[in-house]
Amino acid sequence: MSDRAKHPKGKGGNRPTDRYRRAERDLVLLGVIIAATIMLVGHAGAVMPQVVGFLNGDGDGPAQWAASALLLNIALIIFGWRRYKELIGEVEKSRIAEEEARELALTDPLTGSLNRRSILPLTEEMVLEAEKLDKAVAFVMIDLDNFKQINDLNGHRAGDCMLIEIAQRIRAQMPPGARLARLGGDEFACVVPYNRSSPDLIDQLATSIIDIAQRPIAINGGELAVGLSLGLATSVELEQPGPNAAGELLHMADIAMYHAKKMGRNRYDWFTPEMERELKLRSELESGIRRGIARGEFVPFYEQQVDVETGELTGFEMLARWQSPTLGLVTPDFFIPVAEEIGCIAELSEAVIAQALKDAADWDPALTLSVNISPVQLRDPWFAQKLLKLLAAAKFPPERLEIEVTESCLHENIGLVRSLVTSLKNQGVSVSLDDFGTGYASIAQLRALPFDRIKIDRSFIAELGRSGDNAALVSAITSIGAGMRLPVTAEGIESEHVRDRLRGLGQFKGQGYFYGRPEPAEKVHARLKSEARLAEDVRTPSRLGPDAARTPEDGEPPRAAKG
Repeated sequence: MSDRAKHPKGKGGNRPTDRYRRAERDLVLLGVIIAATIMLVGHAGAVMPQVVGFLNGDGDGPAQWAASALLLNIALIIFGWRRYKELIGEVEKSRIAEEEARELALTDPLTGSLNRRSILPLTEEMVLEAEKLDKAVAFVMIDLDNFKQINDLNGHRAGDCMLIEIAQRIRAQMPPGARLARLGGDEFACVVPYNRSSPDLIDQLATSIIDIAQRPIAINGGELAVGLSLGLATSVELEQPGPNAAGELLHMADIAMYHAKKMGRNRYDWFTPEMERELKLRSELESGIRRGIARGEFVPFYEQQVDVETGELTGFEMLARWQSPTLGLVTPDFFIPVAEEIGCIAELSEAVIAQALKDAADWDPALTLSVNISPVQLRDPWFAQKLLKLLAAAKFPPERLEIEVTESCLHENIGLVRSLVTSLKNQGVSVSLDDFGTGYASIAQLRALPFDRIKIDRSFIAELGRSGDNAALVSAITSIGAGMRLPVTAEGIESEHVRDRLRGLGQFKGQGYFYGRPEPAEKVHARLKSEARLAEDVRTPSRLGPDAARTPEDGEPPRAAKG
């Protein structure tokens, strides 16, 4: 939807067509004067005596010249009056054109509201006037929630109709003296003067605007509804109202509006200095993530996966860590959501996976590597090809790799997920369903997608250590896995008690702090070397045959360290 206002081509009378018209009229005037002169000089002797004689019966002498001058003056006066009326009309047209140009420059052509160009100087005037009267001015930033989706699904014409209706509804709620502006796109702003002693009036206004906007809007034979996120700022917070008061209020209200969206949308928040500090931290975090990817600051850590029954080490799950030069070692729950929002998650994930594949290539071939895949990556139809390319570059066997997808992925585009999962499985990669039990995955979806494993969310496992309420649930998930021939992994095993409870509920692969915290590649390599679990220490089937046993010097594979 375009918000471009029509720009006047120039003030009235300054355009080329106007100049040509004036020149044409001036030529006409010159022609009339010349014609009048010729008539006076060439034809006065023949024509004027008759006129003068008709007037006073005397056709001689000066009377003829006087009559000629009289007639010429009459002609010039008539023409001059006509020209004067034309000039008056031109001036009026120019004034109207200038007013229209000024209105177009200061108002939004779609909604009839003010625009960003006009609301800022008006806000400064209102702030100064309020200071004189010991009042305050509230700046209310308004943004439609998910408006782009409305445009995409219903068309820009429907979006325009919604903007017009929302502007009318907001205007109807505004108190006397308040002004409404459309700042651009789906952003509006209200500037509202109020008594310093009654700030609750602004809260009431914000609540009424949100409520009235939620009512369905009839568009194209159907009904659409939209939520609003509002940010409020007041001139009371300004240290000293000055020439940039409007810009400061807009900045503060914009931060508060962003915070309202972050806190769930369809709500309002007043600006606080903490919001600005949080926004600056967020901006620094985004910049740091982008720089960190380019500098290789994101590295893989590895968490052990073991057989719960025997304690034997079976593999590792790769967990990304950010070695930030300013923040230190940062865990993924802090930076992954931000990387997803700013569109860097694919680049970040691929870089860390590529390094993990190189690290794991040196491990015992019997050890697997599990990696988490972001839902954002699964929206990429080329993801499977990218992953296979990384495997080829690292010369890592696909059979040793297991990718983990969350239940939420199943509800976004089940067809695309099925295609990607099938493509990877055809190449030998295993696929597990992560965080099982926290979403809404159905048995039908488990049957429709060729998963190789399900992972019980750590929240259910942690409860086993505190009560027996989740034992039945864990047992039920185990039964589902057994019935569908899907092995189960239990996350979050943090005590011997939890491990023992799991042993009584079924067969599991387990991971958690009970078996050790995630470690960087160097420590994993050193420990595997000490336990003769590196590829160079293990006699591969290609050398000894598929059924060959380890020699005494190889030793028995040690069980995972505990604690």
